[in-house]
Amino acid sequence: MTELNAIQFTVDTKGVAHLTLDRQHKSNAFDDAMVADLLDALHRIGNDKNIRCLVLRGNGKHFSAGADLAWMKSMANKSQNENLEDAQKLAELMKRLDTLTIPTVAVVQGSAFGGALGLLCCCDVVVAHADCRFCLSEVKLGLVPATIGPYVIRTIGARYARRYMLSAEVMGAPQALELGIVHDVLLGSKIDPFVDALVDKFVANSPNAIANTKALIQHCHNHPIDPQLIDFTGQVIAEARTSSQGQKGLQAFFDKVPPIWKAEE
Repeated sequence: MTELNAIQFTVDTKGVAHLTLDRQHKSNAFDDAMVADLLDALHRIGNDKNIRCLVLRGNGKHFSAGADLAWMKSMANKSQNENLEDAQKLAELMKRLDTLTIPTVAVVQGSAFGGALGLLCCCDVVVAHADCRFCLSEVKLGLVPATIGPYVIRTIGARYARRYMLSAEVMGAPQALELGIVHDVLLGSKIDPFVDALVDKFVANSPNAIANTKALIQHCHNHPIDPQLIDFTGQVIAEARTSSQGQKGLQAFFDKVPPIWKAEE
């Protein structure tokens, strides 16, 4: 376990990184220390080719209450430049999680409010306990869901963002599932086996193909279907076919054996 103040960070023998928010006394609300720890951990994960997947959790009763209000209040006494620098770190956290080249899975229990919901929208897959509650609570506090906005709006669309960002109403797991914030809603006893099986599926696949597929999704989402995009997709598959992992995967299929992926390929 890596020693960090506000989170737990471990990597298991499968190459799966486990990040756990660990401020239970504050319902895992994040402050500047937790943001710094998460940025540090995500930097390490992004630079370690042996890590194949990330599982993000919150310790205790809740996933996270969002931003620590005591932290927010203390920032009111700081200068505009200090507030900007602080906010940019939170924005960088969202971007860094969103652009990781490995699969990311968030496991949610209890509540995920405010910025915590933004973290979920940056993950590839979100699995939630059936009794979870979600809320974009910023406007209740006179704040704006700014740094999480791009990821939430991308996930639920502008129309639903207007409703839930402006009303700050609490939604249950079924609503979050319908909106696309959550992919799977399960009873508590079924969560861990489900997540373990899902992670095994990710780890069994080509790490290079996964990274390139995530990049493809990002690129296609932000571009119209035009000749430039069509050319881009052709280049991507052509490169994949001739890559070492592409050839290994195809050969393994014909040999009827599972491929063994190596980070250095």
